[in-house]
Amino acid sequence: MPSIAVMDPILANKIAAGEVVERSMNVVKELVENSIDAGSKRIEIRLVDAGVKRVEVRDDGKGMGREDAHLAFLRHATSKLKNLDDLFNIMTLGFRGEALPSIASVSQVTLQTSDGKEGTFLKLSGGEIVEENASSLVKGTTIVVENLFYNTPVRLKYLKNLYTELALITDYVDKMALSHPEIQFVLENNEKVLLNTAGDGNLLKVIYEIYGVEVAKKMLPLEGENGDYTITGYMSYPEMAKASRNAITTLVNGRVIKNNALNRILLDAYHTYIPKDKYPVIVMNIEVDPILIDINIHPTKMDIKFSKFDTLTELLSRLIQENLKKTLLIPHASVRTQENIDEVYERVVEPPKSIFEEEDVPLPTKNQEEMQFDFTVQEPPVEYQEATSTENALQDEHAPIKRMFPVGVVHTTYIIAENEEGMYVIDQHAAAERINYEKYLRELSKENTKTMPLLVPLSFEFSNEEFLLLKEKLAILKAIGIDCEEFGHNTLAVRSHPTWFYEGKEKESIEKIIGLLLTKEAFDKAKFVEKTAITLACRMSIKANDYVSMEDMQYLLDTLTACQNPFTCPHGRPTIIAYSNYDLEKMFKRSAE
Repeated sequence: MPSIAVMDPILANKIAAGEVVERSMNVVKELVENSIDAGSKRIEIRLVDAGVKRVEVRDDGKGMGREDAHLAFLRHATSKLKNLDDLFNIMTLGFRGEALPSIASVSQVTLQTSDGKEGTFLKLSGGEIVEENASSLVKGTTIVVENLFYNTPVRLKYLKNLYTELALITDYVDKMALSHPEIQFVLENNEKVLLNTAGDGNLLKVIYEIYGVEVAKKMLPLEGENGDYTITGYMSYPEMAKASRNAITTLVNGRVIKNNALNRILLDAYHTYIPKDKYPVIVMNIEVDPILIDINIHPTKMDIKFSKFDTLTELLSRLIQENLKKTLLIPHASVRTQENIDEVYERVVEPPKSIFEEEDVPLPTKNQEEMQFDFTVQEPPVEYQEATSTENALQDEHAPIKRMFPVGVVHTTYIIAENEEGMYVIDQHAAAERINYEKYLRELSKENTKTMPLLVPLSFEFSNEEFLLLKEKLAILKAIGIDCEEFGHNTLAVRSHPTWFYEGKEKESIEKIIGLLLTKEAFDKAKFVEKTAITLACRMSIKANDYVSMEDMQYLLDTLTACQNPFTCPHGRPTIIAYSNYDLEKMFKRSAE
């Protein structure tokens, strides 16, 4: 008698359900995706106890006839794939034909559907049909899933608490609403409405419903294309960064996906604009020929593989960087009113314009030797210098901020400045960090660095392991202007260093650079230059509580406006907060409401 037997279909469905249905969120996901594929314009999701007891999904899609209603609960039965060629041109959210049989095998399901010609009512328990009747002819489908995992209790006990399950469902429905603003989504739990979108195709309205007015007012349109990819959506100002990566919603041909490589591109594009532990709010849809992607790599269909990924990387990075560079990114301390909320609904978002008019700003003229605090100044970027030599000096892209004039300092940390547009609070350490960072980044990127010979060499002693690691990287040190050689046992003698090192901080600067090289990881020049610039900028800049004279404050502010990105320090913290004249008058009740 053979020991191998064909598995019972119900048992096979229960095993397969482990890949498709792990929790109530998976049930909602599969049913909602079916409703979207059916061409629905309104989808209602009603839950009882976060979907563990009951999930009801009702839509107004094309519905099914009686025969299709029966076939829908058979494994690998689908209307979305007809042949092998269709697998490489998938435009629907579902296509495997596994969702409904998997759900039905571990729950009790009720189906009511109509294609407008005949209505069908089916009731299933454990994957088997136990009741069948005719139903209403109202076009659409309603599926009720009750007592999830009632016949597989071992899986039920591994569900998290109800708050966690509900949070996962809410997050998923939010993302589906963002991916299909033309569909009205209604989400309820225990008869409490959690989401109700307009379904009129306005993505900004959906962003408002999910993230609120503050975020909605601080979103920039994200639009661009190349020969392979078209990108549309919105990206947030850096000040709207969130603590969770769930703030990033990535869609490919309308499908919500999770892809770590794409997330890394987005975060790299925001580098130095937001802190490392924060994430921008991004809603981005990537339109691409289905032949260039593979979504058939996991039953949940949440991951994806791209062809020509390098062209997508270039397009994304360029679009985000262009948006950040052309937009005034000073956080505004304005007072929010109902007018702000109504404005989000009424407006069609236009690219934000600078609140400052163009003005000639004289370049800093103070010599570095005259500075009386621990702050290395930099000459303005080349493009800034060129702009000031023309009739139209300081175009918006070179100096988006009108010249600020210091009036005092608070807690020997925050400089208070003003101009005709309003009042500004500047973090003196963050501002100095940004100035130094851009200088060091530029100097470290030069091919031929000017060096200064030392009359008395600086010596550095290391452990055996550190010395062996450094011996392999002496050429790197020499390339950035640090000329050193072996000098006795596990010791290096530095004979010269770059001229841009701050006087009196040469040894400390070299120690910091060497510390960044003492790693066993593969050397990456771009990352090394970046880390070195950030580290030196942080260590060599004025600190909070350092005394700064009024003259030095003016020089600091003038030099900051010459930076390519004067709005944040290298760690992504803001350098400036603005209070417009209107904000001030409104806070002091001097303006009419």
